[in-house]
Amino acid sequence: MEIIITKSYEEMSQLAAQMISRQLLKKPSSVLGLATGSTPVGTYKQLVRLHKEEGLDFSKVTTFNLDEYLDLAPSHDQSYRYFMDQNLFNHINVDARRVHVPYGHAENVEQFCEWYEAEMRRAGGIDLQILGIGGDGHIAFNEPGSSLGSRTRLKTLTKQTIEDNARFFKHEDEVPRFAITMGVGTIMEAKEIILLANGAKKADIIAEAIEGPITAQVSASVLQMHPHVTVLLDAEAGSKLKRADYYRWVFEEKKRLIPRMIGKMT
Repeated sequence: MEIIITKSYEEMSQLAAQMISRQLLKKPSSVLGLATGSTPVGTYKQLVRLHKEEGLDFSKVTTFNLDEYLDLAPSHDQSYRYFMDQNLFNHINVDARRVHVPYGHAENVEQFCEWYEAEMRRAGGIDLQILGIGGDGHIAFNEPGSSLGSRTRLKTLTKQTIEDNARFFKHEDEVPRFAITMGVGTIMEAKEIILLANGAKKADIIAEAIEGPITAQVSASVLQMHPHVTVLLDAEAGSKLKRADYYRWVFEEKKRLIPRMIGKMT
């Protein structure tokens, strides 16, 4: 696990977009796992900029989103499909046939989840997965207590998650209580993962997930076991890390190797 503490949200977003861009340049047909929420918005803005200004090509890319609220139509302004359309898909040259977002109106949720897993396998698996982290340490909607081997399924949301997401709705009672989500085990099969977090409110849970024990009570903590995870933080989100100075030193030292690393890719 590589921890990179940036100076600001903007720097964090730029770096994340650069990493995604390098992945697409290396493999134009990459399969991307995508996240929603306020944290990745800056990253998506940077990707749109790279597409429009530098020609970053998404035409061969396949995408799979982490989750979606149950019973929200794709056209609902708080659905995650709507979020992705507004913040990314409508502004890049991605093939709509290669875009996958869980369908909140699935008639048979269990069958849909099995189909979603099969589609990911058929695509060759996720090459690069983007993640955020919830206030209680969840990734996707894998709430505390979720099995670390779980697959795509229907999940009941916790009170904290409902309260955290209430700001996006007119009233808290409008927030859906259920969501379709990739499981922890599904996420861990991605070849590479980028976890994004910003703001002081995430500082405690980031420290717990990165430097605390691996536990199902903090599903993000299992990322410590993944062979290729990069955690991108702004200064506030990284402020509670005990080894923050070491992480900064490592990143500065590794910058010297970037030309050699890029050379191996070309």
